Amino acid sequence: MCRSIRPLHNYEPPATDEEIRAAALQYVRKISGMAHPSRVNETAFGDAVGAVTAASARLLEALVAGSFPRDREQDRERARERWRRRAAARP
Repeated sequence: MCRSIRPLHNYEPPATDEEIRAAALQYVRKISGMAHPSRVNETAFGDAVGAVTAASARLLEALVAGSFPRDREQDRERARERWRRRAAARP
């Protein structure tokens, strides 16, 4: 369920609001144990996503990077290469 939560700090270009919200949504889904809340829980679920999104955005703004920004496309290509190696190693 949390596979789409990716590091968002120290990338160029910076994380978008949509990426931050997607990570917050996955986090709330994980800790609540539900992918889609029932009608009675929709408000609480939505409020939690909003609060986690806001807290995450504040965190990302406050963090100081100790290294040069990473390249998203380069990281994606490395992940694809790891996947190819794992797939090739399977019997």
